[in-house]
Amino acid sequence: MPIMQQSVQSLLIEMTFQGIMLSTGTAFLMNYKDGTALITNRHNLTGRHQQTDQPLSAHGGVPDSISIWQNSQNGLGHWHRETYPIYRPNGDPAWQEHPQLGAQADIVALPLTVNPLARVYPYSSGTPDVDILVTPGDTVSVIGFPFGLTGGGRFAIWATGFLATELDIDYDNRPVFLIDCRSRPGQSGSPVVASRSGGMVPLTNGNKAVFGGPVSAFLGIYSGRINDQSDLGIVWKRTAIAELVASL
Repeated sequence: MPIMQQSVQSLLIEMTFQGIMLSTGTAFLMNYKDGTALITNRHNLTGRHQQTDQPLSAHGGVPDSISIWQNSQNGLGHWHRETYPIYRPNGDPAWQEHPQLGAQADIVALPLTVNPLARVYPYSSGTPDVDILVTPGDTVSVIGFPFGLTGGGRFAIWATGFLATELDIDYDNRPVFLIDCRSRPGQSGSPVVASRSGGMVPLTNGNKAVFGGPVSAFLGIYSGRINDQSDLGIVWKRTAIAELVASL
């Protein structure tokens, strides 16, 4: 049985302060004009609540480094841990924020010097090769690491829910949409995809296409629930991520 590529495209990340683990999360890679960047939520790297700016760790600490469990050139099912500083020597953030929204957007790109021993499986920031039609009530998957758990090795866990708002309409006047999914801490930064097992699949152009195997479309990045009492989650749109990557 083949392994879904998205199960290795999601990367487990660990935020640390002076080597002490503060939290875990999820990230993924995208290529830009000068190399490869890690894409994740801004609050993962700042260690602060996106709205209140209060530290997320119970210890009150904020991270100074991020460790990434990268796929290894040794083959599928092998990983190694690489650590990168979150801040430059002058104290400035090493990450890049959205060119227009800045700190208001819970998405960042961290340019990486990729270890030659790492095998890279980047997502594309462009229009999906297969533009699957996804409407409210259709299934979508958040592929990440709830509570830092894995699906064996460092394979990601698929949490599946439903699209809750129209993709083409911005929720709360931001480039986000909502999903109805029982997602949990550690999944922040997860790619959100519409995955179909094959067969007849409707497309956004009004046509349908027949696929002999799995097909998927990358929709955005999961950012957390709208509040602690709700299963409604916020997803920053692929178009916003593409604008961020284009600005690097």
